[in-house]
Amino acid sequence: MSDLYVTTFPSHTDFLLAKTLLERQHLPHEVIGVPRNFELVGVPALVVDSETRSRLHSGERGTFFCSGWVDHRPAAIRPPELEPRKFSEDIFGRVAVMVLAPCVADDTRVRIIAHIAGDLTESFPYLNAEMREGRYNPHAPNFTFMDQYRMVTLYPRRIAIAKADEIVDVWRVLEALRCRMNDVWARRAEISPCYEMREKPPALEIYKRLPKTNCRVCGEATCLAFAVKLWMGEAELEQCEPAWSGTHNHLKDALLEICAGLGVAHLQEIPPL
Repeated sequence: MSDLYVTTFPSHTDFLLAKTLLERQHLPHEVIGVPRNFELVGVPALVVDSETRSRLHSGERGTFFCSGWVDHRPAAIRPPELEPRKFSEDIFGRVAVMVLAPCVADDTRVRIIAHIAGDLTESFPYLNAEMREGRYNPHAPNFTFMDQYRMVTLYPRRIAIAKADEIVDVWRVLEALRCRMNDVWARRAEISPCYEMREKPPALEIYKRLPKTNCRVCGEATCLAFAVKLWMGEAELEQCEPAWSGTHNHLKDALLEICAGLGVAHLQEIPPL
């Protein structure tokens, strides 16, 4: 496993504060700059070793706010240096990555939650008409789809991405979303909105985010059986006590996100960041 960790920030101000702190203390670090065509959705990232990370969080060298830490992996893509697309009516707005964490379903990849300045609510029925592979839940509202192995859930003012490769891949997905949502919105007069709720992704996506201890506290023989009950709407999230309030409480947020995306939990159940 790499001894290097990467973090990003909700804003350029937060990034500059952390970078200045590292430089003043002569702590080793590397900056991952945002490619030009991702500059509307990303903030530079910092890579540090485990000792520097510990010293940063010792509380003796100043304070700063970051989105979270994950193992550093080199970017698998090298995007071209192009100007980002501009839209006369931008419903996406500024993007702030608030959470960066290892993905519960696959710890070799990352999970993020990003807040956006815009509001996607009215665009969902038009997106639903064009992306037949996605699932629209008008009651939440949210829209969930798979980008290859990545699961993406769009809410009115935030985005959850699971199983992204690394931070540059996160920026790629966010920029693709920014362009797609604005493009669909610009063409809405040509699209018949669709309010259909299609088949959910498999219950296996819920199972991947459960403790997998088969403790039976929920009343089911296995975690997989409980995942199926959740997927069918025949169980409540709180029945998984280890994830809800016990020894596996670190799984709670990811479990809430996936269940909200599948329409088996209400968005208001997810605590604000």
